[in-house]
Amino acid sequence: MPQATARHILVNSEAQCLELKAQIEGGADFAELARQHSSCPSGRQGGDLGRFGPGMMVPEFDRVVFSADVGTVQGPVKTQFGYHLLEVTSRS
Repeated sequence: MPQATARHILVNSEAQCLELKAQIEGGADFAELARQHSSCPSGRQGGDLGRFGPGMMVPEFDRVVFSADVGTVQGPVKTQFGYHLLEVTSRS
């Protein structure tokens, strides 16, 4: 079964998500922005979600995490929790 590690930033609006993505693309540190802006408890760890397999996260997450290129910021991804920026940090 495939496994992945990823980090994310969870915010309430698509506009804020897009703004943070632009900052990251401009060179801002993903982990620092997660600490400052993410409403998920993982924000304290720079958005790190640890290692997980398919089905352990919401379907919207799985689709991105198990298909996107490693090391690229994806999003906004809308889920029941809000809007996410996702970065797959490894996949095996």
